[in-house]
Amino acid sequence: MRVTRRIRTAAAAVFAAAALGAVAWAEQAPKEGDAAPEIEAAKWYNVDKPPTLAALKDKVVVVEFWATWCPPCRRSIPHLNELHGKYKDKGLVVIGLSNEDPDADKVKAFIQENIESGKKMTYAVGFGSETARKYGVRGIPTAFIVVGGKITWSGHPLDPRFENAIEKALQARTAG
Repeated sequence: MRVTRRIRTAAAAVFAAAALGAVAWAEQAPKEGDAAPEIEAAKWYNVDKPPTLAALKDKVVVVEFWATWCPPCRRSIPHLNELHGKYKDKGLVVIGLSNEDPDADKVKAFIQENIESGKKMTYAVGFGSETARKYGVRGIPTAFIVVGGKITWSGHPLDPRFENAIEKALQARTAG
């Protein structure tokens, strides 16, 4: 009985320490209307030069945080490809950012199969990025819509409101 109680107490302490570490890792999440932190990555794919929000200030930019090992992230890839294809000529830029090491074997295999082959990810993808910390990301996938350097929406990329927010941003951009 005593051992079980000690194990539970120890487990609770470990869980609490891990939770506090995760919260300390992420900064305060910017809110709608806040300035969007600049993006960065060690290695980029599907772009001629590394994108920056400053250079894309006249576009509607989706910044999505994800990882190759994350099943919900992988499920969002076809949807992001669809949105990219549907709206890129109207001013949408989709950028996927992962903090994973692009030179790790599993990540390299994913990159070869899904990005370099041109088959599955058609939008800009950056690896080795610490940008999620600046956005206060606590779970993935998480997407932000950035217009004119300001965040206009954040949430899950498969949320039905996501595409509506993109359309609204694109309409406001062309009306303005």
